Amino acid sequence: MTDTTDTPVADAVGKKPKSVRVVLLALMIAMMLAMLDNMIIGTAMPTIVGELGGLEHLSWVVTAYTLATAASTPLWGKLGDMYGRKGTFLSSIVLFLIGSALSGMAQNMGELIGFRAVQGLGAGGLMVGVMAIIGDLIPPRERGKYQGMMAGVMALAMIGGPLVGGTITDNWGWRWAFYINLPLGAVALVAVSAVLHLPKKRSKARIDYLGAALLTVGITAIVLVTTWGGTEYAWSSARIMELIGIGVAALVGFVFWQTRAAEPVLPLHIFRSLNFTLMSVIGFITGFVMFGATLFLPLYQQSVQGASATNSGLLLLPMLGAMLVTSMVAGRVTTNTGRYKVFPIVGSALMIVGLYLLSTMDTGTSRLTSGVFMAVVGLGMGCLMQITMLVAQNSVEMRDMGVASSSTTLFRTLGSSFGVAIMGALFNHRVQDVMTERAGALGSKVTEQSAQLDAKSLEKLPVLAREAYQHAVSAGTHSAFLLGAVVAVVALVAAVFVKEVPLKGAGPKEDGEPDAPAAQPPMVEAL
Repeated sequence: MTDTTDTPVADAVGKKPKSVRVVLLALMIAMMLAMLDNMIIGTAMPTIVGELGGLEHLSWVVTAYTLATAASTPLWGKLGDMYGRKGTFLSSIVLFLIGSALSGMAQNMGELIGFRAVQGLGAGGLMVGVMAIIGDLIPPRERGKYQGMMAGVMALAMIGGPLVGGTITDNWGWRWAFYINLPLGAVALVAVSAVLHLPKKRSKARIDYLGAALLTVGITAIVLVTTWGGTEYAWSSARIMELIGIGVAALVGFVFWQTRAAEPVLPLHIFRSLNFTLMSVIGFITGFVMFGATLFLPLYQQSVQGASATNSGLLLLPMLGAMLVTSMVAGRVTTNTGRYKVFPIVGSALMIVGLYLLSTMDTGTSRLTSGVFMAVVGLGMGCLMQITMLVAQNSVEMRDMGVASSSTTLFRTLGSSFGVAIMGALFNHRVQDVMTERAGALGSKVTEQSAQLDAKSLEKLPVLAREAYQHAVSAGTHSAFLLGAVVAVVALVAAVFVKEVPLKGAGPKEDGEPDAPAAQPPMVEAL
């Protein structure tokens, strides 16, 4: 048995918890930067378009960020494994802050889109860096204690983002929606630089540029298909077919090349672990469901239940609160018992039930009832959000911690892209059909540009059209959430096959018992 004096991980976790908490606080700030950004910018977009113009390019402000984030995520993970986690993570923060500052100074829509891509490149390293550093600092068995912090940051970003975005835009102007990242990022930079000490690495291996290029092209094509399909272009259009062909060819080429590259961007051997593969599937489904739910629930409550758009973030509180509580409980139980298989199974089952309940909502559903339904979905997601990352990291060797973290994050990101696109296409199609059925030509005219109307547009509609739209939104959300429930069944099937491999690292010690050793290679210098 290894002596604890020779295992800095155990020392960091057991003997200097305050230092670890300072590092974790800095990591949570960085994580919030990545999650909060799109929430804030979404609220500021009408004002941005009003000043810069370029309404036809509006979607690219979000798409450029999403594309850059998804494409760069695996690269950041691999660079961290090769050259050291701390330097790579600090570089991603700096790049994100540069993109934020430039976005705030943009003078036209073209500049804003380009600077958002720079910001997205940095954001790709933020989430991966946080997860990989936590994987280095804290043994999996102890990691459950900190799940509540990560779930809390996620809930805070989703609830507070729209409120903060609206307040900043109304009082300081839309440019401060980007500038607000600078002081938060500076705090994270200083704290991480001063307190976190990870060993520096010098790898003689060359970066796999061909693999990185093929993966970037493949991911870009996929995200563009899910973003443009059914909106900018018909699903059967030549442009979408071309993108599908390019994406498939690039990804097939990528997989082929990864079997031959000396230092592959995404080592395929990590997928030999059944648990890692299953967690990737569950993470994809969780992203699919979560972002679909956060898109359509506020829309339903604003359009059908008459809620204020200003407080749209608060409308998700039942779901996010349940997710936070369950994540904390799951983390504690995992830390104390070392057992985790029950959570993916229970979480997937709750997610299926909750999504089915949400699909039953109609124009007469009360806010209390819809809140209960949302809470059920939140309970399910709380069992899955952090457990998927924990089990994935526990399934690989320490040298692959970065690519494991980035792969899991990438699958969740791709899941969210597919979820928003497919559920959105189904929602829009259903709304158009019901509007035509109930309001005839007037209904078609009302929604010919977009099936999603804001509160002001809704108030201006004739009574017949407004009532038809409320029924149409109910029908659209029914179809979207029913699809989500069907997709979530895949996560339940995957969860059943998870093998409960013992978590690395020791559980809590009894009174008087010496610190238990961490079953990981030393990765942290004295904090």
